[in-house]
Amino acid sequence: MSLINVNNLTFSYPGCYENIFENVNFQIDTDWKLGFIGRNGKGKTTFLNLLLGKYEFSGKITSTVNFQYFPFHVSDTTMNALDVVENLIPDYEYWMLIRELNYLEVSEEILYRPFSTLSNGEQTKLLLATLFLKDNSFLLIDEPTNHLDQKGREIVSNYLNKKKGFILVSHDRAFLDSSVDHILSINRTSIEIQQGNFSSWFENKKRIDNFEITTNEKLKKKLVD
Repeated sequence: MSLINVNNLTFSYPGCYENIFENVNFQIDTDWKLGFIGRNGKGKTTFLNLLLGKYEFSGKITSTVNFQYFPFHVSDTTMNALDVVENLIPDYEYWMLIRELNYLEVSEEILYRPFSTLSNGEQTKLLLATLFLKDNSFLLIDEPTNHLDQKGREIVSNYLNKKKGFILVSHDRAFLDSSVDHILSINRTSIEIQQGNFSSWFENKKRIDNFEITTNEKLKKKLVD
């Protein structure tokens, strides 16, 4: 276990007068399985890119782990799937790859077919298996269910549930519920962490929202009286 520390993170895009993040502070345990939620356009992809070091920012992000992003870019899809894995992770162990594919209910034979001939689901599972071969890495998994049917989602969800050390971006609430143990929620200019899955986070949010509404109504009534 180690920590990812985010201290006084402030970021805005060049030419933009409004900060995407402003003095954001939090810690992530690298053993956590975090679901990353927030409305589209509110900064989820931006934050992942900040972790990957793609943008300059104010503040500090410190960690002893490497960040890896899913999905990997496959530059030559005519290569056999096994060659794709070897290009991404030259020092991988074959038996470990087969173990991960078995967990994902994928046949070993796909490794000897051109990557382009694999179904979208097979490609997704192969790249996920490859991702989890990387040592000392914290994984940034962006919408892994886009090309999966219901059965595939269940398989990948069970797979992730047995793993640890990742941030998962997904619009599938049921998928998040069965895959994560913490929620990373993005607000207007901040990011908050709460233990639990999406459903427990959502119930807590409703309680807070209802409390704020009731409090505001009481204040308005006092002003009128």
